[in-house]
Amino acid sequence: MAAQREWFEKDYYAVLGVPESASPKDVTKAYRKLARELHPDRNPNDPTSEERFKAVSAAYDVLGDEAKRAEYDEVRRLGPAGGMAGQGGQGNFRFNVNDMRDGTGGLGDLFGQMFGRGRGSPSGSPSGVGPRRGEDVRAELSMDFVDAVFGLTTTLHLTTDAQCSTCNGSGARPGTTPKLCPVCGGRGVVDDNQGMFSFSTPCRNCAGVGTVIEDPCPTCRGTGTEKRARQVKARIPAGVNDGQTIRLKGRGGPGFNGGPPGDLLVDIHVKPDDHFGRSGLDLTVRITIEFWQAALGDVIGVPTLRGSDVTLRVKPGTQPASRHRVRGKGISTPQATGDLIVTIDVEVPRHLTKGQRAAMEELKAARTVEPEVVAT
Repeated sequence: MAAQREWFEKDYYAVLGVPESASPKDVTKAYRKLARELHPDRNPNDPTSEERFKAVSAAYDVLGDEAKRAEYDEVRRLGPAGGMAGQGGQGNFRFNVNDMRDGTGGLGDLFGQMFGRGRGSPSGSPSGVGPRRGEDVRAELSMDFVDAVFGLTTTLHLTTDAQCSTCNGSGARPGTTPKLCPVCGGRGVVDDNQGMFSFSTPCRNCAGVGTVIEDPCPTCRGTGTEKRARQVKARIPAGVNDGQTIRLKGRGGPGFNGGPPGDLLVDIHVKPDDHFGRSGLDLTVRITIEFWQAALGDVIGVPTLRGSDVTLRVKPGTQPASRHRVRGKGISTPQATGDLIVTIDVEVPRHLTKGQRAAMEELKAARTVEPEVVAT
């Protein structure tokens, strides 16, 4: 898990304005609201909004991921010296911040050190800087209602961090290699002895990487990454809904020290359709029929998103705003298929011909005639 040192200092719940008990849905809702308000496109030349936008994005990167959020909550609960106070045991206890970064140690190794099973102990592997997963990247995709129903394959145009094409991510000028850090000896951390405790912090000389670059790459200036426009082919599944986020594994930022890349998170925005709506997997549509069709009954054609009409039998006496279900004509996913819900509107004619008026008068008279009493 890619835990960060700043987790001890930053309250991501306060950044998003949600309580610690907030549901994942509430967290996402708060993030999207703030992201829209603070987006640089809406606040050009406003450094304050830009910084807040970055803070909100960083907070959601942690709280929006179930696994990261769980570890963040645990780290915050323990604090930077979690588990130290009140131990009163014998020997030294060493807390290595980088143990929580490389995705192989985490809090399990933190507690293991309390009982002599730390990563730096003889029974464990030596402390060092291991592979780190790349950052997740967010993108937005606006799509038509029909495409959301049936799904589509599209190409996303992004400008993101990518592995440097000149040094292949090493950060060093081609023909040279990074050198072992002389301060930490390649461990990436230095120990700060505080009596019976030893608190390990990232090495400032190498920024916790374990190596130093004497001759940086001219393209990336030693970072190993560069901003680059790239195209990502994405398959959006059928039935995707407005506000949903699609995760594309391994399409995010590049990993570090041989770590895997992050994911690409695509926020979906679905444009409304002029005729059709949806409720879950059901499609909805309104159809207007004439008065006589509602009174006498009829067979009518109902349009579908597939381009061909389906027939619907309207029963005699059908009332306005009544709903009728056409099975299996809704949104189809691998898990289930919805229905088409047809709402009937009855058109009342504004102008009648003489024949129509006569017929209506006859209907009126028939409705007011007292029924005949038949002798038995």
